[in-house]
Amino acid sequence: MTTQQTQTQTEDLIFPPGFVWGAATSAYQIEGAVDVDGRGKSIWDEFVRRPGRILNGDTADVAVDHYRRYREDVKLMADLGLTAYRFSVSWPRVQPDGSGAVNPAGLDFYKRLTDELLAHGIEPWITLYHWDLPLPLEEAGGWPARDTAKRFSEYAAIVHEALSDRVTNWSTVNEPWCAAFLGYASGEHAPGRREPAQAIRAAHHLNLAHGLAVRAIRAQSSTSKVGGCVNLYAVSPQTDSESDLDAARRIDGLQNRFFLEALLRGSYPDDVLQDIAHITDMSFVQDGDMETISAPIDILMVNYYSRFTVSGTPGGAASAAAAPTDSGSPWVGSEHVSFVNGGRPVTAMGWEIDDTGLMEILTRVAKEYPGIPMVISENGAAFDDVLTEDGSVHDRDRVAFIDAHLRTCHAAIEAGVPLQGYFAWSLLDNFEWAWGYGKRFGLVYVDYETQRRIPKDSALWYAESIRRGGLRPQAE
Repeated sequence: MTTQQTQTQTEDLIFPPGFVWGAATSAYQIEGAVDVDGRGKSIWDEFVRRPGRILNGDTADVAVDHYRRYREDVKLMADLGLTAYRFSVSWPRVQPDGSGAVNPAGLDFYKRLTDELLAHGIEPWITLYHWDLPLPLEEAGGWPARDTAKRFSEYAAIVHEALSDRVTNWSTVNEPWCAAFLGYASGEHAPGRREPAQAIRAAHHLNLAHGLAVRAIRAQSSTSKVGGCVNLYAVSPQTDSESDLDAARRIDGLQNRFFLEALLRGSYPDDVLQDIAHITDMSFVQDGDMETISAPIDILMVNYYSRFTVSGTPGGAASAAAAPTDSGSPWVGSEHVSFVNGGRPVTAMGWEIDDTGLMEILTRVAKEYPGIPMVISENGAAFDDVLTEDGSVHDRDRVAFIDAHLRTCHAAIEAGVPLQGYFAWSLLDNFEWAWGYGKRFGLVYVDYETQRRIPKDSALWYAESIRRGGLRPQAE
């Protein structure tokens, strides 16, 4: 039992009024319908067809057919009592070439989805980019090309103009670290490039895209709330040796501080720039970029899954979340760092389960970047779920995982962290990127052959927690 969980054994843990109880998804992982109603191709549509890139050769051509079944899925959300749903918009569905002509049918889908959510009393939270870059933009250079950031701001303005009359909460780029370093350094995500210098350029242009999108949204509305979304990890050295301490500094720098400092302070950390100086001189950063990137935001969206335990001694995994492919290292400038097991239980992804890391992250952000409201925009776990003969999924490990992390969220709020909501990842089992359909994160089990949706025990538990407005007393 963690220290923050010992504070209550006999009373319910009730969250503040207005706390957001949500679940999250992303367009490419659930929508399917990749070639209907004028949708263009994304980098993932091309990537999944490369031999050996995706486990079992899976594709997201159908995924969980949310494009056609969205009404059924919204009904599921309403039955669970969700107060909010975070979903992403598919850029190639709205703007097939990534620039120029808008596809009205694509925009209409998100209008229908939004209206359906609102009709069921569920607040839509829109993410503008969750990794599905239109293929023509990649062919023109992708995220290493500065022009892609400009095209993104135009796309953001298109979507915001179409939906801002009914959507208040917006986030720009989901997990820019992943898009940059898994896409352009390790190659385990689309577009599958292994070009470390280009990965750093991509990271900067993803940050710039965020800032330009914030500016575009602000130009259209003074009432929309807009934020950035970063995936943060608590990072621990394996030992107190100088090399392990340096490894922790390096990984924390590239994973966390490179993005937090840019978004919230308008600069890149000096030590990280030194770590990558032999790879790039950052000459692509132009005057005014950092001011644009650090434009004031209304909320910081934090995705948290695990803790990293690292060593400066080579020989560990190249990536703590390595896909089942022959991948390079995403840790540009720190390829020698090893990721080791810190002795904690792990999920089916091999990720260590550690809710104390969430407390560490939340209190750190609140202390170092005071005044910025936060939500947990993704938190969840993959386990080897089994559908029983009676049609149930008894995912006790996931219940325990979410319960522990929600208790940590409550403790953080009690400690003064301005945390306003929690989105479980994910609403549905879905296409898990390079892992295909081999890993299940959903609160709702999906039979991929029939597309039947079956709420797991974790969904029922979460629904009860939402109705309660908090958590039951924790047993000794």
